[in-house]
Amino acid sequence: MIVVVDGAARGLSERIRNVRAAGDAVLIADPRWSDSQRAGIARRASGTAVPAGTAWATLTSGSSGAARIVLRTAESWEASFDTVADLLDAGPDDILALPSPPAASLTLFSLAHAAAGGPRVRLGVDAAATCLHGTPENLRAVLDRGAPDAMRVALVGGSAVDPALRARAEAAGVRVIAYYGAAELSFVAVDLGDGLRAFPGAELDVRGGEVWVRSAFVASGYLGSDGPLRRAGRWATVGDRAEWDDGRLRLRGRRDGAILSASATVVPEDVEVSLREIPGVRDAVVFGMPRPGVGALVAALVEIDAGAAIDLRAEAGERLAPSHRPRRWFVGEIPRTPSGKPARAEIARQVEDAPWCP
Repeated sequence: MIVVVDGAARGLSERIRNVRAAGDAVLIADPRWSDSQRAGIARRASGTAVPAGTAWATLTSGSSGAARIVLRTAESWEASFDTVADLLDAGPDDILALPSPPAASLTLFSLAHAAAGGPRVRLGVDAAATCLHGTPENLRAVLDRGAPDAMRVALVGGSAVDPALRARAEAAGVRVIAYYGAAELSFVAVDLGDGLRAFPGAELDVRGGEVWVRSAFVASGYLGSDGPLRRAGRWATVGDRAEWDDGRLRLRGRRDGAILSASATVVPEDVEVSLREIPGVRDAVVFGMPRPGVGALVAALVEIDAGAAIDLRAEAGERLAPSHRPRRWFVGEIPRTPSGKPARAEIARQVEDAPWCP
C-alpha cells in the first residue's frame, strides 16, 4: 500500500524509514497543500491497488496540467546511487542541500539515497552544505543569497541550465552537473558543461523526433491513470522531442508543447534559451495563446532583474527569426510548481485576460 507521509522537515527521515520497514510505499505530502488537496491525494493513494515491490510514489510536477502519481521500485533508484555519488564526488560525510520540497521527486530521490548510505541531507540550504540537488531556480536563489563557502557542486535538473547560470555558479566555486530526466524515467542524460550525453547506465535513441531511453531507472507506471509514459519492449519515452547535434542530445520540448503559429512551428524551449541571453532577464517562459486564423500567437512571460531597463522587442529582434519572436509580452513573477519548475498551465491561464506590454 501507499502511505502518505507528512512532509514537515522534523523527523521526516525517521517517518520514511518506518514506512519502508513495514514494506509500504512512501508518498510525501507537501506541507503547503490545503486540507482538501491532501485528502484527495490520500484517497487516490489508498483507493487503488499497487504492484508488488512498489517502494516510492512521487507526483509529477504538474507543470503542464494535473499531477499524476508515479510508482517505482526501490531498485529503480538504487541502480543510479553509485553513479550520482561519483558525479558529486560525495559520500556519507558530505551534506547535500535540498531546496525543493520533499514532495518533489528529485528531493525524495536524495532522501532515499541518504537512507542507503549516500550524502547526508538537509531540507533547505545552510552554511554546512557541501552539495546541492535542485532546480535551476533553486541554484539561482542560492547564488543570489551567496553560496555557502563549503558548497562545491550542484546537481541540477527539472529544466535546462542556461550557460550564464552555469558560469555564475562556477565563478562562485560551485561545479554544475546538469541533467535531463523525468519523474517517470529518472536520469536520462547528463551535461558536465559540453552538452547532454547519455547518463551512465542509460542507452538513448531518437525515434521520430522523440527521445527514448533504455535503463534500469524507469518507473513502473502510474497509479490508476494513464500518462505520457510509453514503452516499446525495454525502451521508454514520455514524448520529449530531441535531436542529435554533433553527438550531443538537444532537447526540443514535449511534442504536445510546440506552438503552431501561422505557417511556423515554434519550440518554446528554443525561444526561451534566446530570451535568457538578454542582459537583465532572470528567466522566461514561452507559450502559445490560441487565436483564430493563425493557430496561436507566440507569447512570453519574462522575469526581469530589479532595476533592469530592457527593450524586450528590440532585443528579441536581434536574436530570433520573425516567426519566433513573441507577439505578446508579459513581465512579472513566473508561477512555479512546488519543485521550482515553471507552472506552464497556470501561466497560460493567468495571462489570458491579463494586460500585455505593448
